[in-house]
Amino acid sequence: MSETYEEALAHTNTYSRPSQLRITDIRIANMGAHGWRRPLIKVMTNQGLEGYGEVRDGASKTYALMLKSRLLGENPCDVDRLFRRIKQFGYHGRQAGGVCGLEVALWDLAGKAYGVPVYQMLGGRFRDRIRIYCDTDVRGKDTGLAMGQALKQRMEMGFTFLKMDVGINLLAGVEGALTAPLGFLEELRNAVRHPSPDLPDLEQRRLRNRWYDLNNIAHPFTGIRITEKGLDYLEEYVAEVRSVIGYEIPLATDHFGHIGLEDGIKIAQRLDKYNLAWYEDMLPWQYTDQYVRLAQACKTPLCTGEDIYLKENFRPLLEAHAVSIIHPDILSCGGILELKKIGDMAQDYGVAMAIHMAESPIACMAAVHAAAATENFLVLENHSVDDPKWNLLVHGLPNPIIQQGFIQVPERPGLGITALNDEVIAEYLDPNDPDLWSPTEAWDREFSHDRLWS
Repeated sequence: MSETYEEALAHTNTYSRPSQLRITDIRIANMGAHGWRRPLIKVMTNQGLEGYGEVRDGASKTYALMLKSRLLGENPCDVDRLFRRIKQFGYHGRQAGGVCGLEVALWDLAGKAYGVPVYQMLGGRFRDRIRIYCDTDVRGKDTGLAMGQALKQRMEMGFTFLKMDVGINLLAGVEGALTAPLGFLEELRNAVRHPSPDLPDLEQRRLRNRWYDLNNIAHPFTGIRITEKGLDYLEEYVAEVRSVIGYEIPLATDHFGHIGLEDGIKIAQRLDKYNLAWYEDMLPWQYTDQYVRLAQACKTPLCTGEDIYLKENFRPLLEAHAVSIIHPDILSCGGILELKKIGDMAQDYGVAMAIHMAESPIACMAAVHAAAATENFLVLENHSVDDPKWNLLVHGLPNPIIQQGFIQVPERPGLGITALNDEVIAEYLDPNDPDLWSPTEAWDREFSHDRLWS
């Protein structure tokens, strides 16, 4: 029996002709309230399809808007070609946020246009669910027993991989635990990260910039050292954690703080006995030779990479056998395809890939698709397990998105997100930039001579 017209429409894509798809607009929702600094991106097209991306946490929406004029009128399905056009405008750390966020949105559009999930366009999947670890920080957990109990609760939620903070932040209030140039630690502690709104704008900016100046001194140049008392404190802290959670579950550590190589070696050797999953960002990622020295001095895997942009900048660490785990962020490394390329390259050196992720469900699902398609993937981070509204920012995904420590790889086209939840997004908008998806015509004609050679 032949189908009726309405029945045929029910399983026919009538709104997308991929070869004729064109980008017509790019809008931003600048989330900046309640501790969030994550501009969300909406890329609009002539066929009604929308692609979703976001700028990495802490970065400016300008990083994305400045690229709008370079993408208008283009076919978003030409993802690699368009990425090569705009990738020169990214850099390490947050500066890559606009390039990466738009690359994610292009993949979302391509998947929706062709009716397939992103992982399928990357070559298919190696797994149908993605293991998650949720960061558990030190705030309010100033003893190892308290941290251990917090991690035990994660295990009861179904998480099979854990991570905690342990480093010089724990020692800030411990007398005799740290040595530093007189006054430096006090100034760092007292620097105002979020100045009072009652201060004049210029004074707020000066104080904020001072905080960044102090916090961004590279590890070898701060003069901060850890004393034997400090080392004893950290070792006891980790021992207490392990006494609560046991040794059956992997336990990774986050960034240790701004200390030099020699003190990093001291900490690493003290904590080796606790069989940790990795030491993360113990040194700035640029110092490959120092990572080699650290790797040769301890017996715990080393992990770094959340601020590295593009696959070629991971290669020195891999060629030197300086790390056991690479740790790219999809909104810093170059986006979905670049993340898969990084993972594949690391596999050639016998190095696993964990993925850093501290953003909204948009970046999370982008990382899920890349992880599904990359063989040497280990585990994906999540920073929002304790925020129930995180799950409500988008439509089309299960609620909660993470179930029993895993995220199911979606089968819907693109990222698997059917729409954004503007009502919830509005609650997170930056108070100084409260417009939701406001027009961005001012960026339509932005132009520069972008060629990198003559």
